Amino acid sequence: MRVALICIDKPGALEIRKANREAHLAHIRDSGVVEMAGPFLSDSGEMCGSLVVLEVPDLQAAKDWAAADPYAKAGLFQSVDIREWKKVIG
Repeated sequence: MRVALICIDKPGALEIRKANREAHLAHIRDSGVVEMAGPFLSDSGEMCGSLVVLEVPDLQAAKDWAAADPYAKAGLFQSVDIREWKKVIG
């Protein structure tokens, strides 16, 4: 199943994001379940959240992946919305 993680950073947390970016990218690479991912950008072009699409066996696997993300462990996110997602185009 595909699952979308819609993550919104806490205000003023850009330095937390930058400090944990390499570990986050390693988590993406090493897990083998990320189909696509990238940051949301603010009006000024700064990273301010993340969209991550996972291919996982169930919703619990997505929740476990999200909890293990170095960004989450560092307290970067104000909110994380985890939803089953159906790919139609692309």
